[in-house]
Amino acid sequence: MSFWDHLEALRETLFRSVLSVVLLSVIFLCIPKPLFQAVLWPTQANFPLYRLPGVDFSMSLVNIELSAQFFTYMKVAVLCGVVLAFPFIIWEIWKFIAPALYEKERQAVRKAFFLSSGLFYVGVAVGYFVVLPVCLMFFVNFSISDAIVNTISLSSYMSLFTSMVFLIGLLFEFPAVVLVLSSLGVLNRSMLRKGRKFAFVVVLILAALITPSDPFSMFVLAVPLYGLYEFSILLCRKEVAA
Repeated sequence: MSFWDHLEALRETLFRSVLSVVLLSVIFLCIPKPLFQAVLWPTQANFPLYRLPGVDFSMSLVNIELSAQFFTYMKVAVLCGVVLAFPFIIWEIWKFIAPALYEKERQAVRKAFFLSSGLFYVGVAVGYFVVLPVCLMFFVNFSISDAIVNTISLSSYMSLFTSMVFLIGLLFEFPAVVLVLSSLGVLNRSMLRKGRKFAFVVVLILAALITPSDPFSMFVLAVPLYGLYEFSILLCRKEVAA
């Protein structure tokens, strides 16, 4: 294929990926009530994590901007469209790069691409059911003075929701990336073992950037992230391929 043929193939891949997101977003726009019931569930007292012994939490949201609810409605629909279309987008990327790989590389990379979809949804679930509610409890219960009442706006909640759910889903793609690099001979198991100390520091930095940076929230996110690093070591080759 010529350069322009590759460019045309890339254009078609991007078009189909964007189209899948648009179509799914339109579907979500047609079902606003169940969509927002799921998005706002972590703010309610009947959320699973809040049912644990000794946990008593609930919060309410307010809207302080005229157009905030409308744009939140649109953003949530698009975000959910991206999340649901993720496996299809991965499949489109795979179809685009597969012809450029040797058969041995193709088999290895295929496994990584299919693994990435599952890891993404695991990360989304961890962010939604664990990290997000923990961060909410920290923010809502934290106060520098009894004279100040926490009033949480819809836009601030959605900002936290997006970072906790979508970004953590993307972070969980790390083992898939490692599997690809290992299959191509770039990484091996001993290299990752030697980098454990650096990985631990990077994990703490990432956890601090994503969470409110209190020790408990950082720990809740850092544990699964470091677990992913150890899982990546198991996926790696023992030696770099010659």
